Amino acid sequence: MSSLNSRILTTCIGAYPKPSFLQLPDWFNLPAGPDSANPTKSWANAMAAMGDSAEQNISDACREAVTDQVEAGIDIPTDGEVSRENYIHYHCRHLEGFDFNRLTMRELRGGAYSAELPTISGPVRARDTGFLVHDWKRAQSFTDRPVKITMPGPLTVTDTNANEYYESDKALGAAIADALNSEVRALVDAGCTNIQVDEPVFARKPDVTLEYGVENLERVFRGVPKSVTKVMHMCCGYPDRLDRLDYPKADRNAYFQIIGAVDESCVDMVSVEDAHRHNDLSLLDLVSKTTVILGVVAIALSRVETIEQIVVRLEQALQHIDEDRLIAAPDCGLGLLGRDLTIAKLRNMCEATRKLSRSV
Repeated sequence: MSSLNSRILTTCIGAYPKPSFLQLPDWFNLPAGPDSANPTKSWANAMAAMGDSAEQNISDACREAVTDQVEAGIDIPTDGEVSRENYIHYHCRHLEGFDFNRLTMRELRGGAYSAELPTISGPVRARDTGFLVHDWKRAQSFTDRPVKITMPGPLTVTDTNANEYYESDKALGAAIADALNSEVRALVDAGCTNIQVDEPVFARKPDVTLEYGVENLERVFRGVPKSVTKVMHMCCGYPDRLDRLDYPKADRNAYFQIIGAVDESCVDMVSVEDAHRHNDLSLLDLVSKTTVILGVVAIALSRVETIEQIVVRLEQALQHIDEDRLIAAPDCGLGLLGRDLTIAKLRNMCEATRKLSRSV
């Protein structure tokens, strides 16, 4: 591979730790009491409790998340997803067809955990088109750097709700993809140039991914111009608490099964997890045109990776992919870490990219 001529860029994947003044539950910090298995229900109650102060509180939390990322050195920050209980159901509540008053208990991610989920009881369609535009504009107002906005992918939405309407998951996924596309187009029209679709279920269900998951992913990005960077993220899963090493992650061979189809798709960047569980980096040899966002800091381990450790891993990756198609990032969302650990990890990651560029 060619030598490094400029610093490898950095980004985050989505979620950032919520500050204590924003009393919104999420799936990183489950609430105590009767709603402990249902942060989606708790979220609605918490929003109602904040009343007229909700928007200001969320705005202040978003400013903190964006500012922390920028000050750490992140080139492409996110809004931190601070307004969300999780990236999936936050989006679903803005679509038609999802009943948040009728919840169904389901096992998720191959039995890794169970949760009460909204029930799909009618046609899925876009309803509140522009809600992510509002979130993006709010975050973008706090920095001159391009803010990336995130949303769940069709396969992941299908897998994280209870379908009682559509005859097949494939048909449901296509309807979800069309609804998501409406929001994508609204973001494009508003000027957002970095849009990420999260599909962790790709790694859990590689056969389904190849059958129709990638096809529906492309439906989400239908009509998006080349001036907009189309990103997809697929992690292997993370636990419900820090330093839990026995969490059942996706099969380590899943990336190898699906990376070729993703590389041939319309996406410009693909995010893969590598820090918590190293990949065989020959995986990168299979990516011929797509930029790889490589996870180089773990989001479920309290240990802070040293600058030198991150440099070594990036150097190893550069044996398989050119620097102009490599971006450094955390493995996934940062909500489990808390603010102090998050900042320490992001600072080391960004310094590692600077050190790597100086060493050549």
